[in-house]
Amino acid sequence: MYMLNHYETVFIATPVLSDAQMKETVQKFKDLITGEGGEIVHEEDWGLKKLAYPIQKKTTGFYHLIEFKADGAFIQKFETEYRRDERVIRFLTFAMDKFAIAYAEKRRNKKKEQTTEKKEDKL
Repeated sequence: MYMLNHYETVFIATPVLSDAQMKETVQKFKDLITGEGGEIVHEEDWGLKKLAYPIQKKTTGFYHLIEFKADGAFIQKFETEYRRDERVIRFLTFAMDKFAIAYAEKRRNKKKEQTTEKKEDKL
């Protein structure tokens, strides 16, 4: 058994997609990760955001983050799929070191606490 590296990827999908098309795009990349023996650790849908500068004449895009574990050789294939998919206008994938992993876990736990506090306030 070989060691899986920890990665984080964020991609921006074109804003003309419907909700169903966006979910389908996200599912495609999640299936690609799990199909190659990877493991999804966490994911966040950041929704529609304004871009800092126009990309392909678009000023907004759907942001999505996926944190996953995979073999290092898989990343090149994964990024090739990003480039081939016309729904993705930008992407960034990077290997997380132990500090980035710890920070991501801390951020997730903080978010979880905030959502449970909001639920308790409503009760």
